[in-house]
This record gives sequence, C-alpha cells and structure tokens, in this order.
Amino acid sequence: MLSMQNLKLRFNINDGEILAGSLPKKQLRLVQAWIELNRDELLADWEITTSGENPYKIAPL
Repeated sequence: MLSMQNLKLRFNINDGEILAGSLPKKQLRLVQAWIELNRDELLADWEITTSGENPYKIAPL
C-alpha cells in the first residue's frame, strides 16, 4: 500500500508530467487525470501564490 501522507512530488501543470519524485503508474494516472480536470484552477492558484496570497482549495478526485 502506498502512503501519500509524506510524499513530495513536483508536476508540470501544463502536461501533468512529473518534474521531481516518482509514483507508481496507477497513481500517476490518477494525479494526471486530476490535473487535467483542474488545470484552470491550478493555474489560477499558481498565479495567486506567486503574488503572495493563499491558494484556494481544489476538490480531490
């Protein structure tokens, strides 16, 4: 069983590719699907956080 609690990964928001870290293929596909479904919100949150504000919560898959 994979524990996601202390797992740290870095993803490219535009294409869902892993930039740092690793995941088993099944979990990677779930994360990539979540990124695809929430890309607009993720990009908006990125802009918000780069200006020093707190991001909005995005619903899990």
